[in-house]
Amino acid sequence: MKFVLGIDGGGTSCRAALATADGAVVGRAKSGAANIRTDLTGARANIVEAARQAFVAAGEDPQMIPETPAILGLAGANVGTYRQQLEAILPFSKSRVETDAEIALEGAVGSGDGAMAILGTGTAYMARKAGKSRAIGGWGFQVGDQGSGARIGRDLLEQTLLAYDGIRPGSPLTDAMLAVFRNNPEDVVEFTTNAKPGDFGGFAPKVFEHADKGDLVANWILDKAVADVEASLGALELADDAPLCLLGGLAPLYAPRLSARYQALLKAPLDDALGGAVQMAARIFAGKSGGAR
Repeated sequence: MKFVLGIDGGGTSCRAALATADGAVVGRAKSGAANIRTDLTGARANIVEAARQAFVAAGEDPQMIPETPAILGLAGANVGTYRQQLEAILPFSKSRVETDAEIALEGAVGSGDGAMAILGTGTAYMARKAGKSRAIGGWGFQVGDQGSGARIGRDLLEQTLLAYDGIRPGSPLTDAMLAVFRNNPEDVVEFTTNAKPGDFGGFAPKVFEHADKGDLVANWILDKAVADVEASLGALELADDAPLCLLGGLAPLYAPRLSARYQALLKAPLDDALGGAVQMAARIFAGKSGGAR
């Protein structure tokens, strides 16, 4: 075995890293969304494409994909039989599908104790104490993912329509949002008909930008989102000396908004989720020792 693959797939994109058997990354690539619960077929296609591009980026032949084992940390892998369905149709020599939270924790704290929160299109939390991991959240956009980019975007559209109907006060943010849809609330509704979590999540940065300008609606949405994030962190029952790592595209936007209790625990992650997948692949498939890095 010459290489291993680490793959990190979520509601917005799929990243792949090709690494030598000892975990040294030689090629990286990115493709489309890979949430296996919302689109199993599309996720598989994007996973394979990201892997192919990672081989190309490394100057290696993608024809080696069937000879290469992979660890995949994917959104949607924590429910149903999606992970088993995907493992059965992947082209790698060996495929092990984990949750996106599992590879994120591995990347953030290595094999030691600690906790992480994924704050991106979706949200998920995991803590490890005395070698035992506990996951919270990650139940998907419809019934979970509180504090996620997708839920923030959905809340923004809701508040925009409430402002349009005169039920709630509007703001520069809701005005700007309605303008995106040609000032036609019916276009907002049509957007939601086929929108995926990543589509809603695309509006989240706009909320943070307007909140920094004092926008009342933006701050109302984010106050709610921060409360949801902190409720999940509270459920992890973190020790006062437990390192807490925030991961995901919204992590740097959330960090300064957390209460002093959680800001005191924040530590820079050792690596990201993709790095965690690579290290797991090297340890599991190539026998690399898995101490904290």
